[in-house]
Amino acid sequence: MSGKYAPGIPPERGLFCNRTLNMRAIKAVGYDMDYTLIHYRVEEWERRAYDYMKKHFLSRGWPIAHLEFQPEMVTRGLIVDTETGNLVKANRFGFVKRAFHGTRALEFDKQREAYSRTMVDLADRRWVFLNTLFSLSEACMYAQLVDLLDERKLTEVLGYEELYRKVRKTLDTAHMEGRLKGEILADPDRFIVLDPEVPLTLLDQRHAGKKLLLITNSEWSYTAAIMSYSFDRFLPEGMKWRDLFDVVIVGARKPEFFTTRSPFFEVVTEEGLLRPTIGKMQLGTAYLGGSAQQTEEYLGLSGDEILYVGDHMFGDVHVTKNVLRWRTALILRELEEEIVALRSFDVKEIELEHLMKEKEALEAEVCSIRIAIQRKRGGYGPQLPEAEQELQSALGKLKSRLAELDQTVGPLAKAAGELNNSAWGPLMRAGNDKSHLARQVERYADIYTSRVSNLLHATPYIYLRSPRGDLPHDRAPVKGFQE
Repeated sequence: MSGKYAPGIPPERGLFCNRTLNMRAIKAVGYDMDYTLIHYRVEEWERRAYDYMKKHFLSRGWPIAHLEFQPEMVTRGLIVDTETGNLVKANRFGFVKRAFHGTRALEFDKQREAYSRTMVDLADRRWVFLNTLFSLSEACMYAQLVDLLDERKLTEVLGYEELYRKVRKTLDTAHMEGRLKGEILADPDRFIVLDPEVPLTLLDQRHAGKKLLLITNSEWSYTAAIMSYSFDRFLPEGMKWRDLFDVVIVGARKPEFFTTRSPFFEVVTEEGLLRPTIGKMQLGTAYLGGSAQQTEEYLGLSGDEILYVGDHMFGDVHVTKNVLRWRTALILRELEEEIVALRSFDVKEIELEHLMKEKEALEAEVCSIRIAIQRKRGGYGPQLPEAEQELQSALGKLKSRLAELDQTVGPLAKAAGELNNSAWGPLMRAGNDKSHLARQVERYADIYTSRVSNLLHATPYIYLRSPRGDLPHDRAPVKGFQE
């Protein structure tokens, strides 16, 4: 009966498990809204954010009229080095594997000079991790402005760090003043990608007995309008989005929501009128502010009984795991394109692996012959029966074959390193190693996936098991052996 009732799910829509998660043991599921329950057309949103920054800097007389948003220039998971004006991609150990100064790739020698003795440490304010898709416009603008700063065209800016702070402040102001969200409310079809499977996913969870929470930094008026637009049309007749959630919390101020204790205010009208909350929280009520601790007290739940789902590596996943020990799920929408790209490269990847195994074997043989020649010349140690001339001949043939292999391996390795983004490569890889983003995901996200609706086919009853971790000294099982 295998497969009779469980539908086939495309690999890019899978759930990926770092730590075993039994959904049957989860009593409550909390959700972020922006880029989690609601997905935006990334390029459309980020282009408008970029345009607001550009308009602001133009008003200050900055010579940036020629600049345009370039979405392919940056990806989530990159790191801004505010000390040098560089964008870098680091591996899981913090070693920089790729770097751009402004919009130009650093040559190998310059990259080595800049970072051979430097490791990325996100606890140092020098480094700014691009946690979310909201970071793309900010990083693109910063990289372009670094070029102008180097050309001494931004005379009021004293250095790369000050430049970054100005970019960050300008973008934050645009968000705080509500200009971007005002445009979305005026024309949601332009910005929002509807997914009818998301409301169904939450309906399944609710009817399976789980309490549902919406915890968002967005204000009430925006949250109510966007959730109604995206959810109500897909719910059973007479049901509204509010009916899905036991608690709705807006203006949550994450990550502080998870680490500090602040008062709740009840949202008492659809227009967003507030009043202080006196006494206990009430079922089905919308609130502003508050804290995770008070929410746990209201639910009568804590720690690993709660799963929180969000798209922000720090504000949604890192803090909830570190402070509260909630279970965590990270939404990485870009994962879908990445997995499709990786699968399209499968045949070439297998070819590359075979070639690299041959290369490694030949290199080992070269090393053995070189040490044999060295011993013959030095008159010490075990000696091979072949004369030095014969060994030199064999060495020459091996080197010739290695040169041939390199001619084939080079383009394949380059193509593998540019999958999904020619400048930065795969999201979760930095060369042959895991990227710094992958390390953060591995450390703080119990599961990760590309969208909330991927939980639909897994059902609220799934038991997700993490794979056995690979170590460098692990080897393939003996042929024919089965555990």
